[in-house]
Amino acid sequence: MLVRAYNCALMGVAAIHITVEVNVDIGIGFHLVGLPDSAIKESQQRIETAIKCYGFHMPGRKIVVNMAPADIRKEGSAFDLTLAVGILAASEQIKGGHLLSDYYIAGELALDGSLRPIRGALPIAIEARRHKKKGVILPIQNAREAAIVTGLDILGVENIGQVTDFFDKGTPIAPTTVDIEQEFTRNLNEYEFDFSDVKGQENIKRALEIAAAGGHNVILIGPPGSGKTMLAKRLPSILPPLTLSEALETTKIHSVAGKMSRYASLISVRPFRSPHHTISDVALVGGGTHPQPGEISLAHNGVLFLDELPEFKRQVLEVMRQPLEDRRVTISRSQYSVEFPASFMFVAAMNPCPCGNYNHPTIACTCKSHEVQNYLNKVSGPLMDRIDLHVEVVPVSHAELASNKPTEQSCEIRKRVVAAREIQKQRFLNFPNIFCNAQMPSRMVRQHCNIGSDGQAILKNAMDRLGLSARAYDRILKVARTIADLDGSPDIDNGHLSEAINFRSLDRDSWGKK
Repeated sequence: MLVRAYNCALMGVAAIHITVEVNVDIGIGFHLVGLPDSAIKESQQRIETAIKCYGFHMPGRKIVVNMAPADIRKEGSAFDLTLAVGILAASEQIKGGHLLSDYYIAGELALDGSLRPIRGALPIAIEARRHKKKGVILPIQNAREAAIVTGLDILGVENIGQVTDFFDKGTPIAPTTVDIEQEFTRNLNEYEFDFSDVKGQENIKRALEIAAAGGHNVILIGPPGSGKTMLAKRLPSILPPLTLSEALETTKIHSVAGKMSRYASLISVRPFRSPHHTISDVALVGGGTHPQPGEISLAHNGVLFLDELPEFKRQVLEVMRQPLEDRRVTISRSQYSVEFPASFMFVAAMNPCPCGNYNHPTIACTCKSHEVQNYLNKVSGPLMDRIDLHVEVVPVSHAELASNKPTEQSCEIRKRVVAAREIQKQRFLNFPNIFCNAQMPSRMVRQHCNIGSDGQAILKNAMDRLGLSARAYDRILKVARTIADLDGSPDIDNGHLSEAINFRSLDRDSWGKK
């Protein structure tokens, strides 16, 4: 008897409809075709042991399973439950085989018949709605994640026995429901870290406010213990809240990567990713034999923080250059390519020299001039060019640390950031892929960042003095535009431009010379 069950293969952050055809006929043997990977090929033993626990058996006849389309590679153990239910229906051990066409069925089987969570539950549910399925049957751990897709019955199950009873006996499974609005707003304004914890460092807070308002990349450079990491961790708390579409997009990436926490549903706060400096280039940008999202995609719509930037392998840092410009990364293989979104704020921190005390107000630096330069040269000029704000961080004095003077909370800074972003939203209303000043292409910089002859003279002098590139020229104008937006000014004045230039003061030509 021939039956068809349905599931999805993951390709990038999307799911592709897969038909699992199971035929049980005269003969012997188990034949699995349609480009399955090793995890799927090994499913026979898991299925056989799992169904025995619930009184079923593998048919002692010829079983042929075809996974169509046959030219798309299928990966992972999420097909265990699909195959098991298809085999039981094809061998007539359960009734209701005609109902299989109404559902996507996904889940990894344990040997006792229980189900383990899978990757990509959200893209699978989205694909099920696109194909007008009635619902999705999947492990209970993934049910809330999939339930944010409306118009579907999301049936979370704990074991294969519940699935067989559902099709064979009509035993109902309670659908999982999620109040999307409640899930979205519940943690929208809750952050572990707040700028009110930071004593002093008002100039650094100002720089991060500008970065958040315009979506600009920023590097913090200063001696150990000056608060670089502490400040960077608080940046997400002043970024504008995620929109619902951004939350869904972010959740989809984390779902495909298998990073969703148990029983999680919707990611409603901006992600903050801080990989260790031993990370490989594949882990950072994504890829592998079966391409998976990397850290830059997991930071999509949020912040990627690289602490101790010069300690990262140069090759790892260089592969970030294109994603920083394009805001996406394409992973190509011989037969296909996948694209992962990677629109993130890049924040880096580094010491100014090997000993860490260059420009320290009280501690003398023990490094020679060439050692400072060699240390800075670990970060390439082209990568540094793509960072809009270069901010020097100096240690906080004892008087500031001991002060009981209240400091500004993140929510107060965020109000100014949101107001500036609203100005940018109106500015780019007719450009669907541009949301903030940092994303403006060069032609739009000329249109929206006009400066007078005095401003041009200031900028020319800065370019000559600092040896800035054409890319740095554009980035200064973008930062100046953001500063003007924070002030509510329609025009960029000389003060805005001068402040933006000050944030390029750590460029290679003007730093590290004793």
